[in-house]
Amino acid sequence: MLFSLFLISTYLNLNCIVFKMGQITLKDIAKALNLAPSTVSRAMRNHSAISKETRTLVQDYAKEHKYKPNLLALQLRTNKNNTIGVIVPEIVHYFFSSVLDGIQQEAEKEGYNLLIAHSNEDYKREVRSVETLLEARVCGILVSQSKTTEKFNHFQEILDNKVHLIFFDRICTGINTDKVVVDDYVGSFNAVEHLIETGCTRIAFLGSTPQMPISNNRRMGYEDALLKHKLPVDKDLMKICDTVEMAKEVIPQMLKEEVVPDAFFCINDEVGAICIQIAKSFGYDVPGDISVCGFTNSFLTEVTYPRMTSVDQHGFKMGKEAVRLLINRIEGKEEREGMVNSLIKTELVVKESTKCTRLHK
Repeated sequence: MLFSLFLISTYLNLNCIVFKMGQITLKDIAKALNLAPSTVSRAMRNHSAISKETRTLVQDYAKEHKYKPNLLALQLRTNKNNTIGVIVPEIVHYFFSSVLDGIQQEAEKEGYNLLIAHSNEDYKREVRSVETLLEARVCGILVSQSKTTEKFNHFQEILDNKVHLIFFDRICTGINTDKVVVDDYVGSFNAVEHLIETGCTRIAFLGSTPQMPISNNRRMGYEDALLKHKLPVDKDLMKICDTVEMAKEVIPQMLKEEVVPDAFFCINDEVGAICIQIAKSFGYDVPGDISVCGFTNSFLTEVTYPRMTSVDQHGFKMGKEAVRLLINRIEGKEEREGMVNSLIKTELVVKESTKCTRLHK
């Protein structure tokens, strides 16, 4: 089945941009051949009421001019839909693009189309995305919520409309539905324990807003690793710092303190990369004086100097598993009873930004 990828741009008030601009339509064919649009439509479907000569004429013209059917319009007319909606907070982002790649590959294999909405970390845009996808009558929606989302009525509306909903990565704990998440707690715990085992004792945690479960889980992993090794949990070393802009303000302030951290555990690789850069600009050696660990294991870990240790979230696997679960729900094939919580294991990928004796690739 033809796989079509549509992108809903919230920058353009969520008007659907179909990457088929200028393509020929049934009306164009009808006008060119001086036929009624209904005749052309039936000829394309090999309707017996249309003569063989007319069917051949229409189909040859359509083939010559590379006509493609409007799948969304067809689905709306027939009330049969194989389109899945996806809402992500960011598209130009290594992790979410990896998740989308996994979603696309699995959806294409199963014959499903995608409508992708980009909230840009904006609650109101996220709400409009939900409204647009419901209006498009998608058969299921995958969501990773915005950092600014604190009300969840729009997610409940999806379920109230009998549309299947699955959260991935950034989840809403107040909505009773399936979830596919990274094991953020274990990923964080292992990363901080690695820093401790390489000699670090004053480890800073650069996290995200507390209303996000992923941030809380990583914070708890960080704290429990410290407690396991009988190190104090110093609130002064825990900062909300999840963007490059925030990192440029927070990290220099921490490095100006009388006693500076000897390691930074960062909520993402973007913050980790900037951390390495800033630490070196202050004259510190990485990892000799300060170790740095990120979270995602994106391409940034290979372009920093030194290369950055990071926690791999396996975004591609998450995308495949999330859409597979959704398709099973849509088709009534999911055998697990009740709400499914699927956990994606993380992997610590050790490189040169942390002290170590053995590198893992």
